[in-house]
Amino acid sequence: MPAYTVPEAAHYLGIAAPTLRTWVAGQSYTYRGEKRWFRAVIHLTDPKTHTLSFSNLVEAYVLTSMRRKHRIGLPTIRRALRLLTDRLGSKRPLLTEQFATNGVDLFVDRIREIINLTKDGQLEMAEMIRAYLERIERDAKGMPIKLYPFMRSQPPRDQPRTVVIDPRVSFGRPVIAGTGIPTAVLAERYKAGERIQDLAKDYGAPEEAIEDAIRCELELKAA
Repeated sequence: MPAYTVPEAAHYLGIAAPTLRTWVAGQSYTYRGEKRWFRAVIHLTDPKTHTLSFSNLVEAYVLTSMRRKHRIGLPTIRRALRLLTDRLGSKRPLLTEQFATNGVDLFVDRIREIINLTKDGQLEMAEMIRAYLERIERDAKGMPIKLYPFMRSQPPRDQPRTVVIDPRVSFGRPVIAGTGIPTAVLAERYKAGERIQDLAKDYGAPEEAIEDAIRCELELKAA
């Protein structure tokens, strides 16, 4: 079910809202005087409202891992995903468990064919994608049920899972992992002047989890 606005989802993912809007809604552009249309990469459950479901949020999260460092062009990603669709038999390959296993190597290999990545670059991108995929928890059928977004600027594999987005908890809004404490509540109390140490005592949570919850809701410079 649609649950996240584009600005809200972009904030959780740490990307620019216009970028995410292009991914989910497409965009018109002009090339040599000719007007063209860039097709959306992620197909929304409710395209009229431009609102993302939890599954759409996960797809955007995986797509972010591909774009974060290597800046792979979306037309290239689109062609690589088309290969995955053909090989894995999935209409939404970014969601499937197969992508989390053998699909990553297949995807990266296809990218290499298209843009001639060096071997080092190929391995580096595969490891980056895997680091993102490890923060998606799946059910017995392989479908995503929880997402642990990154809250810090340090390397992906060094970041703890302090904040979780679970569509079954708090209407899919971020909470401190294992507690159900909404990050929005903590951010509001912090903005009202309460100290992180006091919030940690009130909720019985580690201070680093409180800090990450605040980062989740506020701009890093404000947190």
